[in-house]
Amino acid sequence: MLPGVFQQAPQMGLRLKALLDAMEGFHAPSEAALAEVDALFDPRRTPDGFVSFLARWMDLELPVTTGLGRLRELVAAGAELSQWRGTARGLLLFLSTATGRRDFELDECVLGPDGIPRAFHICLRAPEELMPHRALLEQIIHREKPAYVTYELHFTATEAAGPSAP
Repeated sequence: MLPGVFQQAPQMGLRLKALLDAMEGFHAPSEAALAEVDALFDPRRTPDGFVSFLARWMDLELPVTTGLGRLRELVAAGAELSQWRGTARGLLLFLSTATGRRDFELDECVLGPDGIPRAFHICLRAPEELMPHRALLEQIIHREKPAYVTYELHFTATEAAGPSAP
């Protein structure tokens, strides 16, 4: 009682299998992408081209001249950086995450020419090797310090580790 097309069961099975195989092939790339969608949002596993997109989501549009790896680390630390924003700890954490260096010095008691501490003024000393990244450092300081605070940025030579004196 079936139409003639369906009465040819063996041939129809082959046609249907071919159609299903073709449809499965069309969906395979999408299914593969969905199986690993979590990797897109992990800054350490996402493709290189997507890192800057994640950085924009985290409000980290900076001229990160220290490399893509440092930008990945900034995005990964975004929640913690946001938590400490506007504090000395947050500023130092941001700078060390962006550069990979931990030898920044922050002086919150800067003396003026008259010997009296300057109110709302900080002095940040960075390693001399980071001088090519001055624009990055200044942009980080500007965005992380409270609006009413002024700052100075100085680069200092790092001491070479030599033999200790007896």
